[in-house]
Amino acid sequence: MTNDHAIPGGSASSAAATPATAHHSSVPDSRLLRIPTYAEARANPEILRRFNAAVLEEFESNGGKVGGPFADSHVLLLTMTGAKSGRRRRTPLEYFTVDGRMYIVGTRGGAPQHPAWVHNLRVNSAARVEVGTQAYDVVADEITGDEREAIWAKMIELCPRIGTYPKPERVIPVFELRKV
Repeated sequence: MTNDHAIPGGSASSAAATPATAHHSSVPDSRLLRIPTYAEARANPEILRRFNAAVLEEFESNGGKVGGPFADSHVLLLTMTGAKSGRRRRTPLEYFTVDGRMYIVGTRGGAPQHPAWVHNLRVNSAARVEVGTQAYDVVADEITGDEREAIWAKMIELCPRIGTYPKPERVIPVFELRKV
């Protein structure tokens, strides 16, 4: 799991912002130790590739569950089309359920640039998600303006850790994933 979306779920004080429960991650013997920081990934991108590969492997080996730093999180696999290559790209992401809607965020651990998947979804919003043992097609709609600010606040409530990331000058993108 990259710092693009390294956002574990948590308890919320607002009933409107609640973590998903149907596919809660829990793998007691997880090999995932900790999420690489943005600085570590920048210094050695291979660290991030290995970490993501381990998350994918754990997800697939455990019926869509992931442990370690994501034991209290909700993880999905997002498959989208690369904006430049046209190839299918698959990445693990944490997701949030707010008011019955599924969201992903492009924090990248507070990095100054967006994660690659953000550009891919902006160019082609059609994607596929795997949540637990289910897989289905989605459309990714970027949330902006006041609605984005309200959803972002609920996400920080769900996961205070994202509020501790460095504050980039960019607006951190929020996408709703709608089942089609």
